[in-house]
Amino acid sequence: MMKNFSDIWILGEQFEGRIQRISHELLARGADLAKKRSCRLCAMVFGHQINKDDLYELVERGADVVVAMESPELEYFLVEPYSRCMKEIIAKFRPEIILGGATSTGRTLLPYVAMSVYTGLTADCTAFDIDESTGNLLQTRPAIGGNIMATIKTERFRPQMATVRPRSTKPSPRQPGRKGEIMYLRPESDLHSRIVRAGLIPNEELKSIQEAEIVVVAGRGIKKPENLKIVRELADAVGGALGATRDVVDRGWLSYPHQVGLSGKTISPKLYIGIGVSGAIQHLAGMQTAETIIAVNNDPDAQIFKVADFGIVGDLFEVVPSLTKMLKVNKIVNF
Repeated sequence: MMKNFSDIWILGEQFEGRIQRISHELLARGADLAKKRSCRLCAMVFGHQINKDDLYELVERGADVVVAMESPELEYFLVEPYSRCMKEIIAKFRPEIILGGATSTGRTLLPYVAMSVYTGLTADCTAFDIDESTGNLLQTRPAIGGNIMATIKTERFRPQMATVRPRSTKPSPRQPGRKGEIMYLRPESDLHSRIVRAGLIPNEELKSIQEAEIVVVAGRGIKKPENLKIVRELADAVGGALGATRDVVDRGWLSYPHQVGLSGKTISPKLYIGIGVSGAIQHLAGMQTAETIIAVNNDPDAQIFKVADFGIVGDLFEVVPSLTKMLKVNKIVNF
């Protein structure tokens, strides 16, 4: 059951023919694993009239092989035709590992396929490694409400499958001129779907926090909802989006789309500012890839300081208004 499986594969995602950022993030995850397994890094993409330059970009970002399966029925994601295509890839290429994004596509498609081909799946992983003694994929994710980190292995079945939170890692860097193979395959399966795509209504509120270059996050340390005002004022002063920890959202002080963490949104802004944020595992997993992290907390032992580039130990009710006033006067923020 485990014989003749090889190579690391990622599920590349496209929308209206354009490859999405999550594909480049998965290549970054897969590159390290492929190096440790001394194997190829490959990408599968399903769609219709996929932009050819985008496919070449997958090669430049680390893919040794890109397999594009195209058909009008694959223009938009539907689980039944996409799953048949992925099972064709598994049957033809026998991948050892398949990584997908924990997006609406990945969270729907990979469990569906894993069940169909009788293998395991670990969702929302935060880290991967290879067991040197067995070659098994070590899949790490938070468990028991985020209080511990569990490492999971699929020892007896292949392919090993896992999903990764979007923006939990930086995209693989582009290497212009890098060589690789691009294969175009026509699906052999019946692509009929019992589900019909009726349309799409984009969630603009979700995009505001995940796409923002600066995010200012309110934690439980603000003590009461009325104190959100000083965090909002700081966010406005730096031109950033307002985020929150799970504690703040659970108390109803801000709505769910503001929540940063494994049970909320994963963000990777240029600048993260945590106000009264303690740094629970769930929250750190949702923001630790930010380029610069600033934390304000009166507890010098707060976990947030372990990942912060700059930390201010002090009373946030004194520090934040002073910082906001200084920013408004001097206008020194430039991102």
